[in-house]
Amino acid sequence: MVLWLGSLACGAAADGLQELNFTVDGVARSALVYVPPAAKTRPVPLVFVFHGHAGSARQAARSFHLEREWPEALVVYMQGLDTPGQLTDPQGQRAGWQAALGDQADRDLKFFDAVLARLKQDDNVDARRIYCTGHSNGGGFTYLLWLARGNVFAAVAPCSAAAKYARQLSPKPAMIIGGDRDPLVKFAWQKLTMDAVRRVNGCSPAGESWAKQCTLYPSATGTPLVTMIFPGGHRFNPAAPALIVKFFKEHPGPAN
Repeated sequence: MVLWLGSLACGAAADGLQELNFTVDGVARSALVYVPPAAKTRPVPLVFVFHGHAGSARQAARSFHLEREWPEALVVYMQGLDTPGQLTDPQGQRAGWQAALGDQADRDLKFFDAVLARLKQDDNVDARRIYCTGHSNGGGFTYLLWLARGNVFAAVAPCSAAAKYARQLSPKPAMIIGGDRDPLVKFAWQKLTMDAVRRVNGCSPAGESWAKQCTLYPSATGTPLVTMIFPGGHRFNPAAPALIVKFFKEHPGPAN
């Protein structure tokens, strides 16, 4: 059961973000939302953003700031619940996202579904331009959404994450970002995921330069992979937001 609380029409903070509240299966959930003025009059892109384990929607908004990079888009920073981490926080004392299908009774997939339905009701969402990104555990949930709700998205951009089930994904334009010295989500794991996605997407084995630290692997089927591999550890690269937006803009979904 989902209850929608609050309003996007009021309560905007100084940064232009508004809080949207829900009750999903009896549990309070929330997200911070940037709604461009054009969303009331014409279809606009929609981007979902997921924070890492122990992070928050507010922290993700500060790091990604996608509404500044793409002010024409509707941007949603989702807030996770306390959940056991796969690599840290086994007691689940900090906020994060479900790690697999069926985990936590699919509470976060249900939350995503509720937010998407609400935004489609309240605003003009361009169904051909819905996107998803996230860092660390939020990047892992981006992969899970790709697996479970892949038909929703035009493209995805997981950061500092890996997916054991990558070979089960459906072809989708993807940008994958990671530090080559990541001590938490080992870069070897991320590289295995990149290789699997390249095969799933039918990409050329030879890459070409796309942007600084970025390699494009073209696909004859229109599902390319861009990898952004930077020298560093498990941190969100401050150069990533502008490049994520660049990639998303290049990949609207097919016309219905």
